[in-house]
Amino acid sequence: MPADKRAEVRKVLLITLVLNVFVMALKAVVGILTGSLSLQADALHSVTDSANNVLGLVANRFSSPHPDREHPYGHQKFEAVGALGIAAFLGIACFEILKGTIERIVNGLTPIKIAAPELWLLLIVLGVNIFVTFYERNVGKRVGSAILIADAQHTMSDVWVTITVLLGLIGIWQGEVWNLPQLQWLDVILAFPVALLVFRSGWEVLKDNLPWLVDEVAIAPEAIQVIVMQVPGVINCHDIASRGVLGRQVFLEMHLIVDAKDVETAHQITEAVEDRLEERFHPVRVLIHVEPPAYESDQITF
Repeated sequence: MPADKRAEVRKVLLITLVLNVFVMALKAVVGILTGSLSLQADALHSVTDSANNVLGLVANRFSSPHPDREHPYGHQKFEAVGALGIAAFLGIACFEILKGTIERIVNGLTPIKIAAPELWLLLIVLGVNIFVTFYERNVGKRVGSAILIADAQHTMSDVWVTITVLLGLIGIWQGEVWNLPQLQWLDVILAFPVALLVFRSGWEVLKDNLPWLVDEVAIAPEAIQVIVMQVPGVINCHDIASRGVLGRQVFLEMHLIVDAKDVETAHQITEAVEDRLEERFHPVRVLIHVEPPAYESDQITF
């Protein structure tokens, strides 16, 4: 049975929520003051950071690993559902960024006024985002939390977005110094890679969590068979299936042919198989169907 580490995940989500609200406010204020489209788009991206934390707290509330009568396999897929919600938020943010950029191109440029204090504020924002990314990722990997890892990926995309926007605004700032008004186009041009980075982040979150929701194979059946065949008393192991996520929770089932003439001996062999698999793939729940010694099958999986 996997340990319930939701309290630690909840603590991380609350800390990052406060930091993300702070970052969002700074970006929004500077974006409105300067009129920067790319920075306003970046602020919109940060709105999804805060929304993701709230979504993560909701998913965390319902994602207990412990089974109950209504959910005999536990509730951990709620985390994957929450991660898909993050992917949806990222898709909406990408659409809004592209929409605003195209409108700016069609309706004409609005001059951007940027000064050194605003750039320093963005450097503070960048530092906060970098801290949040590594903090969430490290804790997420340690406790096996899909929602923290997904949110760290999202925040990492925010880091690259902020770097891109910051470089563009530095270029516009220098354009004002050197009287190069054409550099105002940097703000519009850089909004497109910002949108692509947001989309890529959403795709990564989707790709990481869909296999869990659609019960994709968790462990190669050949690898399971090799381990099981090393247990004394096992004659054959076939029709192997697995689902879940390795390191979070895996469910295994298989048919087993054992060298036993009574139920007690067969039970002892299956217990040894379960112990061996638990040692190798913890946490794992194993379901074994025992068949008579005369039964033959070379079908490793379904």
